[in-house]
Formats: sequence, C-alpha cells, structure tokens
Amino acid sequence: MTVRSGRTVRDLRRENRTAVLQRLYFDGPLSRFALGPTTGLSSGSVSNVVSELMAEGLVEEAGSVDSVGGRPRTLLRVSPQSGHMIGIDVGETRVRIELFDLALTELARVERPLATAGRRIDRYDVDVVVRHLREGIAEVLEQTGTTVERLLGVGIGVPGIVARTPQDGAIVHGQTIGWDAVPLERYLRESELLPETVPYYVDNGAKTLGQAEMWFGAGRGAQSAAVVLFGSGVGACVVSGDMGPGRAVEWGHLTVRVRGRRCRCGAQGCLEAYAGAEALLERWAEAGGRPPAGVDEETALTAMLAAAYPAEGPADETALTVLEETAEYLGAGFSDLINLFQPERILVGGWAGLQLGRRFLDSVRAHATAYSLRYPASHVRIDLGTLGPDAVTVGAAILPLADFFARGGRPLESEPKEPNPAWQTNLQDRAAQ
Repeated sequence: MTVRSGRTVRDLRRENRTAVLQRLYFDGPLSRFALGPTTGLSSGSVSNVVSELMAEGLVEEAGSVDSVGGRPRTLLRVSPQSGHMIGIDVGETRVRIELFDLALTELARVERPLATAGRRIDRYDVDVVVRHLREGIAEVLEQTGTTVERLLGVGIGVPGIVARTPQDGAIVHGQTIGWDAVPLERYLRESELLPETVPYYVDNGAKTLGQAEMWFGAGRGAQSAAVVLFGSGVGACVVSGDMGPGRAVEWGHLTVRVRGRRCRCGAQGCLEAYAGAEALLERWAEAGGRPPAGVDEETALTAMLAAAYPAEGPADETALTVLEETAEYLGAGFSDLINLFQPERILVGGWAGLQLGRRFLDSVRAHATAYSLRYPASHVRIDLGTLGPDAVTVGAAILPLADFFARGGRPLESEPKEPNPAWQTNLQDRAAQ
C-alpha cells in the first residue's frame, strides 16, 4: 500500500520508529507526552511506536517525572544493551578493536601492533591486517559473551581513500601504507567470521573522527567544521551544511613547500612531510637531535616534547626550533582549510595532535590567522577535540549505529550498504541543537 507522497505504509512506520529512537537517543530520557511535540507525531502514533520498541527490547523505562495536576509520567530511553557495535581503527602503527553497547560505552578492547617499536614499515601486509581484524573481532566478542545476533555491524576507519564497488564493497587506496585498491571488505567477508546479516562499514579514519567529534565531542553546536586527524600522518574531515555527514580530504598532501621534503606518498613538499609525527621526529634527528632509539613514535614524541619544554633546566633548542617550525607549517595548513571552507571550528584530534596541541596550539592559532584572509579567520575557532585518542573507533562504531536507526531499529534485511546519508545529516542536526 502506498500513500500520496509515494511512500509506503512500511516507509512511514520506519520513519516514525526512527524519529522516536532519534529523540530518545539524543534527548532522552523523555516521556511519551514529550515525544509528541519533539517528533511531530500524534499521541496515538507515539504510543504505538513506543509499544513496538519496548516489546522488541529497544526502549526501556528510566524512572518517572512529576506532571502538573496528574500522575507521574514514565520516562523512556533507548536500552543500551539492546545492541552492540564494533569500532576499529586501522592506524599506521597499530590496529585497535573496541566493542560498544548502544550508548557507546566501551565494553572490551584489543590492540595489535603493526610495527616493531623503532622500526618503520612502508607497506602493511594486507593478510596481517586482516588476521588482526579477524582475531580482534572474535576476541572482543568472546570477552563479553556477545552473540553475533546482537551485533549491529562492524565499522572500520582506515588511512587513505575508500571507494566502493557492487562486487567487492569497500576498496581502500592507502598510498602511504602501500595499499593499492585493496578490497578489504571482500577479504573480511571471505574469512566467514561473521554471517552476512552483520554488515561491515569501511571509511576513512579522519572522517570517522570527524563524525564522533561533531556528534558527541567538541563539534557539537557547530554547523561547519574541519576535524584534523594528526598521528603518524595527517588527514582531515570537512563538515558543512551542504556536505551532509562530512567528507574526508587528503589535507596532509597539500603542498606547503615547492620542491620540499619527500613525502611518504612520493610527492615533495606535502604538509605531512613536515607535520606528521613520523616526519617531525625525522626532522629532529636531521637537525642534530637525538630521538630515543628502539621505541614507538608516541614515546619518541613524548621525549621530544619533554626535551623542548623541560620541567627544569634548559630547553633542547634543536627540538624547540623544530616544533616551532612545525607550528608554523600547521598554521599555514589550517589557513588553507579556513580560506577554502570557512568553517566555524577547526578541531585537532589524533594521538599526536592531542600531545602537541596542548603545548603549542596558541602558536598554531597565531600562524593560521596570519596566513588566512581576515574575515574567515575572524569567524573560526581552533580547539582540541574532546573525545581523546580513541575517537576514531567511536566514530567507526557510529557507522553501523546510524544505519540501524535509519532502518527504524529493524534487523538488516538486504545486502550491506553505506550508512543512510539523510539519517547522518539528521543525527548531526540533533547533536548540534
């Protein structure tokens, strides 16, 4: 049966369920009475939808609130245990796998290194990464006793550009890690770890970071932002009103110096060749500094910051000079984002970004202003992200969550697909309010 708009009754029922789940998720707990005005549904429709969702275990009671001149009203919320998601960050030094409940509370975590401490790898073996993913997914499910029937999906953030084909699903073009058209989704499907009813969602790691910060972190309330992922390399996600849930941009490969340093991508003068953590440590060594040997990048960067900004005694002038130059390169890179996209906010995330930002974010702001056009520079705010170094996995877990809500909380009935863009935009709008 169809209605005049061309939508079926089933479509309308799904949209009503989505509206109720959305309001309860972002604004709950709410009473049935309060759900009417916030969803635009009649009291009868709200009652029917809530009854369905409670019978399915998706919604539960969460106390009560007094009403004026009547009985207390029962409050409702989305049940955190009604579903689980896995979020994965395929970083450039390790793979992190986390299991979340519907409230995005971490239930279990597994990490697998991709490189021996102190040793650089230019290409990651696809078989090794896929094995880490398979073993990590199995381990977090086993740790919590979670059954695949309760698993809404697996979201995966990866470095590089993600394309899709009907035959292979997500294909990763990760030039800096040596991946050329790697059909990651197909490889995971072929492992037969999870049934076909459990979808995989693969996207750029900077984009998943951006989604997390915009919906639950420092981006809330903003209509536009550029969210920067700063780790071994550099990436960004740009979110604006006409771009829906956001778009990953290869910001780290903008040219900041003609015929400059060779970047991992093969080009010269990329921002990543100056501001990525790996390049930063290399520049310190080339300038005569002494990065600690045989340690991972995070430990080495911590040592560099301690040398440049010691609690006592003189600073390591070499480390300090390299860091000050890096602040200027980043400021110039931020000015490109400001002039091109005119965002309300620029948010800095990633393990290296959070470490460095606490030391020289004021300097980066000053350089960004100096290199930018006055008007857009006067309307942007540059801050650190608030979700910490795990934000990529949180954002990855949002991918199956968003699609689940877009289906009105129904099980997946067709082939896996990308998260519904309309729902993602709607979700972002609710988070901004």
